Amino acid sequence: MIEEKKIRTPKPKWLRVKLPTGESYKKVRGLVSEHGLHTICESGNCPNMGECWGEGTATFMILGNICTRSCGFCSVITGKPESVDEFEPGKVARSVKLMEVKHAVITSVDRDDLPDGGAEIWVKTVNAIRYQSPTTTLETLIPDFAGNWKNLQRIIDVKPEIVSHNLETVRRLTKSVRIQAKYNRSLEVLRRLKGGGMKTKSGVMLGLGETYDEVIETMDDLRSVDVDVLTLGQYLQPTPKHLPVVEFVTPEIFEEFKEIGLSKGFRYVESGPLVRSSYHAEKHLF
Repeated sequence: MIEEKKIRTPKPKWLRVKLPTGESYKKVRGLVSEHGLHTICESGNCPNMGECWGEGTATFMILGNICTRSCGFCSVITGKPESVDEFEPGKVARSVKLMEVKHAVITSVDRDDLPDGGAEIWVKTVNAIRYQSPTTTLETLIPDFAGNWKNLQRIIDVKPEIVSHNLETVRRLTKSVRIQAKYNRSLEVLRRLKGGGMKTKSGVMLGLGETYDEVIETMDDLRSVDVDVLTLGQYLQPTPKHLPVVEFVTPEIFEEFKEIGLSKGFRYVESGPLVRSSYHAEKHLF
């Protein structure tokens, strides 16, 4: 893998996305339009939206759309967030019910401005979905709660079927990629989740300048805290203001990493250029 490269290169052919099709997708697409529902799948232009919606999986973001952190890879707005919407859990639960979502992935912005980091809304959202759609399974893709373990425990206490926290990149690049985050703190989040009986999952983006050996080292770090599921995908620059793509990793290398990850003991490894955190999320329940 390339360690340093500043020149931007065009996207290779393996990053071309097929237009979503299928009756299940069309049905969900119609419900989203008719009821004005909001999913990260749609607003983030996820390349896997058609496939996931066709499988009955969708991802929703809570706690607003303004983040208190300024990660170099993320297109979410950074700034002072608006007040918490106390009705948001009910709104998300209604969307899940109307869309007939079988497996819902819930994520959020970082809310370092709140004493509880948004944990109360997280808990209420999980409970609201379970009340309105009791057969829907849940994955919570959570922030690190700034290392406040009492807030993290509130997530553990409501027992989502799987809890995900993304490491995003290798140790060496964390300071530039996840400016306010800490590599070891994220590992501690995952360790505590596993200690609380959770099925755990983490994601890493490739193409930011990491080396081959650093990817392997990151896998070892995640296995050291017993992470069950690993996702590896290609980083794509959202805007010219964000970190540039250093390398487009080939599908062959992604497949190689998948085999290595499985040999290290991950229960599932999703590895490919278009893989995102919630890709095939419904298959990670085991």
